Amino acid sequence: MSKTKTYLPLIIGVAIAAGIFIGGKLNFGDTSDRLFTSNSKKDKLNRLIDYIDYEYVEEVNTDSIVDVTVNGILDKLDPHSVYIPKADMQKVSENMKGNFVGIGINFYTYRDTITVIKTIENGPSAKAGIIGGDRIISANGESLLGGTVNNDSLVDKLKGERYSELILKVFRRGEPKLLTFNVTRDEVPIKSVDAAYMLTDNLGYIKINRFAESTYKEFKKALLNLKDKGATSLALDLRGNPGGFLEVASQIVDEFLEDDKLIVYTINKKGKEDRSYATRRGDFENGHVYVMIDENSASASEIIAGALQDNDKGTIVGRRSYGKGLVQREMKLGDGSAVRLTVSKYYTPTGRSIQRSYENGNRDYYDDFADRLNRGELLDEKKIEVADSLKFTTPKGKIVYGGGGIIPDVFVPYDTKMQNETLTFLERRGFLNNFIFEELEKQREAYSAISREDFFENYIISDDMVKSLEEYLKLKTRSNIVFVAYKDEVKHYLKATLGEQLFGFGAYYKILNKHDIMIDKVINLSQMTEN
Repeated sequence: MSKTKTYLPLIIGVAIAAGIFIGGKLNFGDTSDRLFTSNSKKDKLNRLIDYIDYEYVEEVNTDSIVDVTVNGILDKLDPHSVYIPKADMQKVSENMKGNFVGIGINFYTYRDTITVIKTIENGPSAKAGIIGGDRIISANGESLLGGTVNNDSLVDKLKGERYSELILKVFRRGEPKLLTFNVTRDEVPIKSVDAAYMLTDNLGYIKINRFAESTYKEFKKALLNLKDKGATSLALDLRGNPGGFLEVASQIVDEFLEDDKLIVYTINKKGKEDRSYATRRGDFENGHVYVMIDENSASASEIIAGALQDNDKGTIVGRRSYGKGLVQREMKLGDGSAVRLTVSKYYTPTGRSIQRSYENGNRDYYDDFADRLNRGELLDEKKIEVADSLKFTTPKGKIVYGGGGIIPDVFVPYDTKMQNETLTFLERRGFLNNFIFEELEKQREAYSAISREDFFENYIISDDMVKSLEEYLKLKTRSNIVFVAYKDEVKHYLKATLGEQLFGFGAYYKILNKHDIMIDKVINLSQMTEN
């Protein structure tokens, strides 16, 4: 065994332990001579790893031990301090940055052939002329037929250096021979604004799925576009939004608040405060905003809702939010992995911390949704538990509460029909998307004659298509799923999925929102305000 190999586990262990130690100290005011002082606890950890590596009776992957150790340490802290392994870092970074370098397609392995479901708007493939239904036969001369390449490997083949070229051979139905496309890899946006359109003549709608680096620019563009169309009120849909960058949330709040209004402040372990205020750049300060939240709206979503509520701006609509008031900083550990460590707590302008308790451990913390459902809180606002000791008052005298999420101004109960567990499972696992693709393949030419507006207003999903879905699921899941009790809801999801594949951006939510009780509530509220 070489010396490099012998000492590698020790080097890794020391690097990771030091990375945790130094990362936790950086930017907290310590001088450099304190960063490397000896610590018996860290020495013990390194020594244990060395003993296992050198003396344990069987061969052990030391890297896996380090991963387990890091996760074990973080589990003792709080639910939101997490370890990101090296293998996951690229995907996590791309998601938060808001783009990746690739060719810009959504695909499906259909009959052992890589088939394009749709191209990403303005992405490299769309610009090259690739369309939904195209079969990719080869990439740079390498065959992709026969199901020999799994999805992860395919993604690796399609990604590459920015501006590098990928030559694709493509089969397109109706064409006598294979088509050749020279696709230049480029940055492909991962959209965080899912939809932006007018709900009524005066009420605009924007759906945001997370707060990435690119989110504010997407939001601003959508907001200005809706203003040009006559929007004097806005429905900002943050349901299911898990959060992201605090600074991006502050930028969005700034569009609604008058100059110098406090947006949010954070306090670290040493009591240092960092305050964020509204500036002059707000473009919707005179418009009314309805912020839609639910039990899965967290972190940055709650910053927006809390900032507006505490400044008596707009109306918060929905159900009590998740309750995450901790701020993380990503710290690299030297081997390609990183840790997101909680470094401060944030507070809404009235001084509320909306972080719910995690004293009973992470499992209990993450079971909160089931607890709320069992208590009846998701169906009845009177079941929401509040503490008088956490009562705060806004400048106009409205009572608000801390200690576990943002309680909305207007409550809307959980829709047990449209949010059916089976439907949610099928949608999230991609079954509905893949089924619709296969249905579309049977008669793609017929659908090409339908306009976007005609589809939205007049197209009806048939009972036969629902029956076909049942047969498809029986084949794919080997379970007998029948939709007798909620056939209309299934049809609605199928139409939304079909609309997305046919027309792209915003189509899914524009169709799904037609039967959304929270959207209906916001429309009613806006009409009452106008009158």
